[in-house]
Amino acid sequence: MTRAAAGLVAGLDPGRSKCGLVLADLAGSQILQAAILTPQACLAQLQAWRQESLGRIVLGNGTGSQDWRSRLDKQRLSLVVVDESGSTLAARERYWQLWPPRGWRLLLPAGLRLPPRDIDDVVAQLLIERQYGLQLRRNNQEVLRQWPPPVAGG
Repeated sequence: MTRAAAGLVAGLDPGRSKCGLVLADLAGSQILQAAILTPQACLAQLQAWRQESLGRIVLGNGTGSQDWRSRLDKQRLSLVVVDESGSTLAARERYWQLWPPRGWRLLLPAGLRLPPRDIDDVVAQLLIERQYGLQLRRNNQEVLRQWPPPVAGG
């Protein structure tokens, strides 16, 4: 069975300056890779995953999604567009489920806890979870980051 047949899916939280991106194995119910990237780096990463038998992309319908639809259609990548309304607040809650608060954060009411990093990758994960009605595990907190982009001439 190929990885695509087993359920290799990417989740993409599109943005104009940064995007959340995850690669999930649906058969194993886990996130294999997570990233917060510039749009250009995100497209390159999707192409690399395509070489690894990426089966489908779950795209949020928020900011910049129309441009992403055009880009992905030109690349002939299988695409599912999902509603991402309320996803930022839901991803904040999902973040704390994945990595329970420790130390002084335990003292804060849940509604006042802010994740200590950008959570665009968690939004991308949430899009896949919503689409397929499952919860994906993460074995680590490692997130590939190329954000913010390098400063030109710096």
